[in-house]
Amino acid sequence: MQNKHKEPLIHITKRKILPLHQVWAIRLLSILAALVLCALITTIATGLNPIEVYATMFSGAFGTARRMWILGKDVSILLCISLALTPAFRMHFWNLGGEGQILIGALATAACMILLGAVIPGPLLVLVSMICALAAGAFWALLPAVCKAKWNTNETLFTLMMNYVATQLVAYYVIIWEVPKGSGKIGIINQSTEAGWLPVIAGNKYLLNILIVALLTVAMYIYLYYSKHGYEISVVGESEATARYVGIKVGRTIIRTLIISGAICGLTGFLLVAGTDHTLTTTLAGGQGFTAVMVAWLAKFNPIGMVLSSFLLVALSRGAAEISTIFGLNQSFGDILTGIILFFIIGCDFFITYQVHFRKSARKEEKSNV
Repeated sequence: MQNKHKEPLIHITKRKILPLHQVWAIRLLSILAALVLCALITTIATGLNPIEVYATMFSGAFGTARRMWILGKDVSILLCISLALTPAFRMHFWNLGGEGQILIGALATAACMILLGAVIPGPLLVLVSMICALAAGAFWALLPAVCKAKWNTNETLFTLMMNYVATQLVAYYVIIWEVPKGSGKIGIINQSTEAGWLPVIAGNKYLLNILIVALLTVAMYIYLYYSKHGYEISVVGESEATARYVGIKVGRTIIRTLIISGAICGLTGFLLVAGTDHTLTTTLAGGQGFTAVMVAWLAKFNPIGMVLSSFLLVALSRGAAEISTIFGLNQSFGDILTGIILFFIIGCDFFITYQVHFRKSARKEEKSNV
């Protein structure tokens, strides 16, 4: 009696590269499936009309001109952080210290505005603040980079711990510079003189931030895909042994890349303090240093794709906040809907990369063999 090997019910194979239209078809189907599931959950859990809920989410993000400007500002900040982390991630250096590097850049900016606000002219103060923010962010990323290059330390833990140090440094200086004394906060820096504030363009204080990040996105794309340094980053990310074999100095590449990564995070801190918030708090970055990891991953570390992924995340976040306000729902309900949509979007990558096969029944096999 022969023992036949039974084929598994399900087996998975890797797909060949799909045409672009099929990739987008899978993505759109995943979004539609997510919306259907969210509609069912909304109806069952709250009794609300899901169409009204979706319309409210859309209105929360795009309902007025002011909301659209705020959306653009939030997208630009999240995108800037994502651009900062991308070179390191493409090199497989897992820089989770974006939050701390942003805070250090913000601290440097606030220090310049507070200490030099009455000493040097406004345009020069903006320039000095930006240079100091870039340098501070670069230095904060340089420390784990050097340790990784020289002693192969764990960059994930190192950069995470640096976040806590940066947070406590900011907390310390907030107490030193607090206004009024005993309030535990700085308040608006140079509110009467606006010294060190970025100029308002076309009547909107968010426009300059958006333009700066737009130019940075194009520059980062060119840097990663069309420059020698971008090529070296990719090779190091694929294999350090191969990189050394072809003559790339891995340690130098790691250090240079993290200096760029930290400097852009420092620039984000500068944009937050000098461009939009004009104050300094330990929660200034608002966890976006970690959200940016998802943005970069969703876009496969492509700067152009990150525009779409950051836009999606910010729009969903603002829409979730709006339905919580309008319908009196717990904030968590909006986050649940956002999480489901993101889960489907992330999960669809599996079906883009792999194909699922089901075992044929014995009857079908007989027919196919005839």
